[in-house]
Amino acid sequence: MYNILICDDDKDIVSALDIYLTSEGYRTFHAYNGLEALAAAEREDLHLILMDVMMPGLDGIRATARLRETTNIPIILLTAKSEDTDKILGLNIGADDYITKPFNPIEVLARVKSQLRRYTTLGGRTRAPAENGSVLTNGGIAMDDAAKSVTVDGERVSLTPIEYNILLLLLRHPGRVFSTGQIYEQVWNDPSLGSENTVAVHIRHLREKLEIDPANPRYIKVVWGLGYKMEKI
Repeated sequence: MYNILICDDDKDIVSALDIYLTSEGYRTFHAYNGLEALAAAEREDLHLILMDVMMPGLDGIRATARLRETTNIPIILLTAKSEDTDKILGLNIGADDYITKPFNPIEVLARVKSQLRRYTTLGGRTRAPAENGSVLTNGGIAMDDAAKSVTVDGERVSLTPIEYNILLLLLRHPGRVFSTGQIYEQVWNDPSLGSENTVAVHIRHLREKLEIDPANPRYIKVVWGLGYKMEKI
């Protein structure tokens, strides 16, 4: 059973999300501001957080930043249509995805399932190393996809599920250029309309964790007007 925290200061929204998620067999926890979300994250073994952006006290952006200091569990932001800058800011500080209010229950469940799948099976949640795992290497990067671990020059690197899967895609095809749309569709499994900023934010985070000088990357290169590629080292 997956544990999901719903954090929103609107109790009707929390109640509606609770109905959608429990009907699918998820166990839910509730919080109504950022401080309560932080407390719940420390107290419970959570697998995903749905976090509203605009809340009194500690808002969703600052709460997400605090959570990212200690955990890589998926965080999906709940935003109003007018909060485009908050969406980008949220992605910048570590959110994995966002859902725009008013939301469609089918979309909510699809995004939740997608993030949980990445977290539990594709590199987010800690897993024991498997024997004879397939290790992908390029220069100082080594990715053991069986153990779901990444090292750079022998040092362990902690990646979010989205970052992990972008790196996995690029490492599997060194030298190949992927457009932002192709990256989004293969990693998020959603149509790529309006995906440029989202992909760019996650690429930047990935560079910050992999590169000695993220401003002059050695591994993940931009091909202007076309997309990104993993440079063969």
